[in-house]
Amino acid sequence: MFRQTAMIAGSLFLAFFFASNGMISTALAQSPAQTAPPAAATPSQPSAPAAGPQRTSANRLANRASMYYASVWGIEPVSVKLAESGEMVRFTWRVLDPVKAKPLNDKKVNPELIDPQRGISLVVPSVEQVGMLRQAPDKIEEGKTYWMAFANTGRPVKHGDWVVVKIGSFEAKGLIVE
Repeated sequence: MFRQTAMIAGSLFLAFFFASNGMISTALAQSPAQTAPPAAATPSQPSAPAAGPQRTSANRLANRASMYYASVWGIEPVSVKLAESGEMVRFTWRVLDPVKAKPLNDKKVNPELIDPQRGISLVVPSVEQVGMLRQAPDKIEEGKTYWMAFANTGRPVKHGDWVVVKIGSFEAKGLIVE
């Protein structure tokens, strides 16, 4: 009985080993000792150097901030990303409630992206044949993602900068440029 169980386990291991791209076999080969947390350092053992702070995904807002934008403005800020080789900064958001999100779509308002560390403000440019580089349909729809692009001439706003997006009375703080 033991011999049959060992043969089956061995066959399964080989099947996983040859069928996988290495990830499954690596996971199966780890022993419990490798996955256990390291023991606390004793006075005779020097402690290992502390790892640096781990970065989280750039625009993961705090739950409180996400709840605020959803309840007050009817949106979910999605991202602030560099585009066009850094010459543009694109702000995107997803509409949760079209009625509350209507002020973000106001064509009369000039949006701005502010980098408080550098003391600069970027605007949405208006191109002669195209108009303003932003989506501004007459009717916004729930569940759709909208965007606007800010001119970053000279590339003063960089990857990792904390920025503020202002669109009329709407203000999104603490967004990190991806």
